[in-house]
Amino acid sequence: MFIQTEATPNPATLKFLPGRTVLPDGTLDMRDKAAAAQSPLATRLFEISGVGGVFFGADFITVTKTDGEWHQLKPAVLGAIMEHFMSGAPVVNAGAAPEAAHEFFESKDAETVTIIKELIETRVRPAVANDGGDITFRGFKDGVVYLDMKGACSGCPSSTATLQHGIQNLLRHFVPDVVEVRPA
Repeated sequence: MFIQTEATPNPATLKFLPGRTVLPDGTLDMRDKAAAAQSPLATRLFEISGVGGVFFGADFITVTKTDGEWHQLKPAVLGAIMEHFMSGAPVVNAGAAPEAAHEFFESKDAETVTIIKELIETRVRPAVANDGGDITFRGFKDGVVYLDMKGACSGCPSSTATLQHGIQNLLRHFVPDVVEVRPA
């Protein structure tokens, strides 16, 4: 098994590509050992000193470090991922489900929200997933779009610029009702 790694815009996060499906549907963001209990793989990764976050996408895993250097952590993370997939154990325990979005918006804004969600799904999420993260719609109120950034994007130094310049400009261009984009 060959696992590729890619840098992300967040220097504390590295993207691991095991060359197989990680999560067939949705994403899963685990920021501590308690949240990792739903996944044998995440539990194994959190046992490595210096690991502070694990995120699963469709075909990638991002790991966020709390301290240490990647040249020291990377071999242990690669080993844990390889051992997990070679064991045949599930990535997520039976009964555990990908995160469900809890959304808020007024019914009069339903058509606008549909357009916003479609733009996020088709134009934003693929680019964010490329960087080892995910972004989901959380709400729309008074012209403000609330988005949740996960994985490598959570805590990334450039996430504010991504939200305010890239995503906000895109949404304002296509949806005149949008005046601002904020993290949820």
